[in-house]
Amino acid sequence: MGHGNRLGRSFGWLWAAYGTSALGTWLAFGAFPLIAIQVLHAGPAEVAALSAVGAAVGAVVAVPLGPWVEFRRKRPVLIGTDLARCAALLTVPAAYALGVLTFVQLLLVSVVVAAADITFRAASGAYVKTLLPREHLLVANARFESTAWTTTIIGPPLGGAAIGLLGPVATVVADAASYLLSALGIRATGGDEPRPERREAARMRAGDLLDGWRYILADPTLRPLFFNTALFNGLVMAAEPLLAVLMLRQLDFAPWQYGLAFAAPAIGGLLGSRLARPLVTRFGQHRVLTATATLRAVWPVGLAFIGPGTGGLLLVMGVELGLIFCCGVFNPVSATYRLERTANDRVARTLSAWSVTTKATTALLTAVWGVLGALLGPRTAIGLAGVLLLATPLLLPRRAAAPHAEPESAPSRA
Repeated sequence: MGHGNRLGRSFGWLWAAYGTSALGTWLAFGAFPLIAIQVLHAGPAEVAALSAVGAAVGAVVAVPLGPWVEFRRKRPVLIGTDLARCAALLTVPAAYALGVLTFVQLLLVSVVVAAADITFRAASGAYVKTLLPREHLLVANARFESTAWTTTIIGPPLGGAAIGLLGPVATVVADAASYLLSALGIRATGGDEPRPERREAARMRAGDLLDGWRYILADPTLRPLFFNTALFNGLVMAAEPLLAVLMLRQLDFAPWQYGLAFAAPAIGGLLGSRLARPLVTRFGQHRVLTATATLRAVWPVGLAFIGPGTGGLLLVMGVELGLIFCCGVFNPVSATYRLERTANDRVARTLSAWSVTTKATTALLTAVWGVLGALLGPRTAIGLAGVLLLATPLLLPRRAAAPHAEPESAPSRA
């Protein structure tokens, strides 16, 4: 932890802001589906649409925001997206209190939050790169990763208790408040952020929308990592709803057992993120990246063999622990690798394109696996996702790459 003190006061505020909003997000985990079911009496198709459509439309809305963010100071964008999410979320308890809450409103709020999430992620990656020297990026990303896993462990149980005591919209209020606190934290980072230069005409052209993708696809090391990440995340997330059906409906696990099966293994993510820097120091960035990306692909196929009772529960926990541990190491190393390979004047567009693609792929594969689950049964569909995941390491960068040479405002290599 001592090394982190060298990251400076500004990063400390940014990290605190990140932790606060991450905790809010996990407190409110599952709140929208719960409100849809309990308050609006929505059926399974509507609940599925709420998550899939919200993410997909949010990703589309975010496409023009990546290039727009690139040529703005990042700190005001971060504060603005936090305040937008806070305001959007607060409309839900307000409408609930007035008795006018509708399904369409939940859908619109989820779109605003999804688009703001992608924009925030793109701007924050660019902001971190201006805030810290290159040698501190891995430490910073490992901190974000360990914070993410810590909030994953403590958020959902606290959120469940809050909903039990205070009703279904309580955690949405907490989530809105967390974004307000995050905005205040980011404002406290202070410092003068230089306005990014724009060499072309200030007006945004249609071609700019695709700049992020062009940059990624032209880079021989970012391109394979991009496809690997999108496909891996999409397949893992596509199997999650089917696993819920298999465990809760077919194998009769209690909801608390299902929650435990995913909350407890998050400790692996915490451990993995703490080991990321020592492993890179010892074995090198590229070797750790490819080894953990390969190992994380091995685990999910085990979920096809889950049975009832304690043995089945332990199997799920074991598989998730292995998977999450590997992801805990891989994620900060991958995030650092990506930042180092991207020119300063391309970071927001590149990260935005990355997030949009990952969200869209996940939405598409979740829909496809929903159909496969209905046709083949959940277990077979989960097994198929696991087998396809075994092929994802073939998409990894073959060789180590040097960081992007950074003249102060590097011209596009794309």
